[in-house]
Amino acid sequence: MSKTSVKSTALEQRVSLAQHGFAPWSMQILTRYGLLLLCVLLALIFSVLSPTFASLLTVQAILSSKAKIALLALAATLPMIVGKIDLNVGFGIVLWHILAITLQVEYGFSWQMAVLTVLILSALYGLLNGILVALADIDSFVATLGSGTVLYAIALWHSGGRQIVGDLPDAFSALHSTEIAGIPIGAFYVLALALLLWLITEHTPLGRCMYAVGGNPVAARLNGIAVNKYVIGSFIASSVITGFSGVLIAAEQGVGQASVGMDYLLPALVGAFLGSTTIRPGRVNVWGTVVGIAILAIGIAGIQQFGGAFWVEPLFNGATLLLSITLAGYAQRRRMLNQKAVVRSQSTPATTPDPQQKTITPGNSL
Repeated sequence: MSKTSVKSTALEQRVSLAQHGFAPWSMQILTRYGLLLLCVLLALIFSVLSPTFASLLTVQAILSSKAKIALLALAATLPMIVGKIDLNVGFGIVLWHILAITLQVEYGFSWQMAVLTVLILSALYGLLNGILVALADIDSFVATLGSGTVLYAIALWHSGGRQIVGDLPDAFSALHSTEIAGIPIGAFYVLALALLLWLITEHTPLGRCMYAVGGNPVAARLNGIAVNKYVIGSFIASSVITGFSGVLIAAEQGVGQASVGMDYLLPALVGAFLGSTTIRPGRVNVWGTVVGIAILAIGIAGIQQFGGAFWVEPLFNGATLLLSITLAGYAQRRRMLNQKAVVRSQSTPATTPDPQQKTITPGNSL
């Protein structure tokens, strides 16, 4: 039985400098890596305008504070690949970080058992969301908004609307506070997760099936892909990553309160949407999400260096979300046009004369 392997770049129009010229080639490079270049440019500008921005202290602060948002953005990326959206990257960490503390402070769990319990519960919660979306056929936005609101209510009930404070083991706090060669360990969590998700989504049949489901679920189902399995699996994986992020927030703050969590939702979604405009324009991708979060982190840190008011960060996030959705829609339209061009070129191959074929003209005989 023959095996077929369809690369994720099979329908991307390839532009080469030699064949198509400088203008089309440079436009493709700018489209793919423009956001990354902007990220570097912003860092250089802020470093020149404010020498303290280029310090190790600023880099450590950015990596430490934005690592959780980057993890949540990667969590949001997985459902987006299969064409869904998961709002529980914001709602979920409200309960998960409270549970990570109360299980230790009030119920006597070891920190290892508390972390394991949170991860298991978050996986079950992701399974519930996946069933609501895939089997009950509820719109993912509505399903995760409804279940997330219920989860938030459970967090309020569980905490009694008060702060949960207690003595936590140093080993638990070290999950967030540890540094390796002066770099916060949160940055290594993000790097490890990004590498893992990149390998899965770009270099395995699992990832190609996920993109197929997100691109056209009807066609994917007709080609024998278990659409529901991939949708449910993406919600489970997203929820587990969210649960781990909640654990890190608990380790960082040492206090459980229901007011923590919703501030992470918008930046995480902005990072994922912004990521679909770079590296692989027109589709959600892992490294694009990382670059999107880097843009947010550098932009906000630079503005704060120059004394930006407290309302600047939500303004920046909201404006960037609108811009990212606009750019994502434009990139998606360009990608669809490129795909149609590739399909047309493949369906109408150029005919070349056969040197063995004789030309018969009137008066000539075979």
